[in-house]
Amino acid sequence: MALLEVNDVHAYYGYIHALKGISLTVEKGEIVTLIGGNGAGKTTTLRTISGLLKPRHGSIIFEGEDIAQYRAHQLVAKGISMVPEGRGIFAKLTVLENLEMGAYLRKDKDGIAKDMKRVFELFPRLAERKNQVAGTMSGGEQQMLAIGRALMSRPRLLLMDEPSMGLAPVLVELIFDTIEEINKAGTTVLLVEQNAHMALQIAHRGYVLQTGEIVLSNTAKELQKDPTVQKAYLGIE
Repeated sequence: MALLEVNDVHAYYGYIHALKGISLTVEKGEIVTLIGGNGAGKTTTLRTISGLLKPRHGSIIFEGEDIAQYRAHQLVAKGISMVPEGRGIFAKLTVLENLEMGAYLRKDKDGIAKDMKRVFELFPRLAERKNQVAGTMSGGEQQMLAIGRALMSRPRLLLMDEPSMGLAPVLVELIFDTIEEINKAGTTVLLVEQNAHMALQIAHRGYVLQTGEIVLSNTAKELQKDPTVQKAYLGIE
């Protein structure tokens, strides 16, 4: 049984049919990436899985349970966390307070302390700035904080929406190295990313979306070789 199964999901923004029968699976321990152009439905797919948008049709099965009608905070408690596009940090709180907010549903003080230590090991810069107001940090530091905050809920499935957006190339490398490290430590990742080249380098499998539909799926290695993917998303003619 897959960790996550999305079956024939249709979702709307008002009268706009944003997802037109999306079906995908994520196995435990994988990094799966969704690639596609602007408006393809990538973020909408994550929003629907995470409970921010309710599907009108279809099922979303997580660990054997249909979670399609749960609210976002209920899904955090069930083991799904999201790093949103644009980071979504609490700008007026300190780094430490942001991380504590990520663990707000937990009561295990020893476990929280252990995970805090892990976040600071992943991102030493956050440890150095733990008392700094988050809104005064650079974009790269805020992205580290958004990832760290999501990890503080100890998710079994981490949804990541455009983690490299707006970052300098050296920080993009760091973020993708960290995603691999998080995955190797046991967290399954569903990654939405415009930087298809980087995403397919670290992913096990991938799906290509166009206008709310999946048009292609394969292993990441095979997608890198696909002429359509090369031309449309990898800049290879």
